[in-house]
Order: sequence, then C-alpha cells, then structure tokens
Amino acid sequence: MKRAIFPGSFDPITLGHLDIIERGITLFDELIIAIGVNADKKYMFPLEKRKQFIEETFKNESKIKVVTYKGLTVNFCKEIDAQFILRGLRNPGDFEFEKAIAHTNRKLSEIETVFLLTSSGKSYISSSIVRDVIRNDGDYTSLVPDAVRS
Repeated sequence: MKRAIFPGSFDPITLGHLDIIERGITLFDELIIAIGVNADKKYMFPLEKRKQFIEETFKNESKIKVVTYKGLTVNFCKEIDAQFILRGLRNPGDFEFEKAIAHTNRKLSEIETVFLLTSSGKSYISSSIVRDVIRNDGDYTSLVPDAVRS
C-alpha cells in the first residue's frame, strides 16, 4: 500500500491545500492529512477546529484520514508506516524551503518527498494571507473550502 502524509498546520485549510490533496489522492492508496502541533506557534483556529474543517471537507473521501501529531514529521511517518511526504509548491521560494526539508528528511530516513505544483489559479493562496483577510474583516470565502466558511 502506498501511504503518504500531507503535513501542515492548516490554519486554516485553503483551496490551495485542497488542490494538492485532491490531486495527491490519485497518486496514493491512502493520504493522511497530518496536522502538526507546534507549541511555539500561535494559531488563529484551535487544533480541534482545524481538524473539523478538514474532516468535513473530505467526509466523502475514503482514501483520506485526518490525524494530529507532534515531533519530527519523518518520525511520525515511521510510526504510521507512511513511505511518502506530499508537499505543494506555489513559487520558487517554496521550492527552496521545501527542498532543504526534503533533503534533511531523506538524510534522516528512507522517506521520499513528492512535490506537486499548485494549480496556477490557486498559487497565490496561503493560510497566512487568509488569516490576514479574516483579521481585517475581508471576504475570505473564495479562498477556503465550504467547511471554513460556516
């Protein structure tokens, strides 16, 4: 079984994430959306709310599981027997950042990182932009799945 994780904070999940996930499930038998917990990070949405957004968005997709985890992503991959890490790339800056992480993960384990380019119409969307729009009372509904809009 080809099992991959798609790790992130998903604060909140965006249509950019959705794009990568929907295309990623065609590549793997199971895709685990893994919400990382970082005690040093301040989140806009509590962990359970972020998990709820994702579970609601993918409630009809049997190949997707949603979990939370702490610690190194590669260690979590080993715990759940995931052979791949799925990551999305929006721009050259993302590539440079993600490349360094992928090389480190490969040095620490046998886990491969698979990169998908975000579709051009969604490449500008990021969780930090969505949070900024929300904080400033802007209309963020065209940037997130239905579950986040309610």
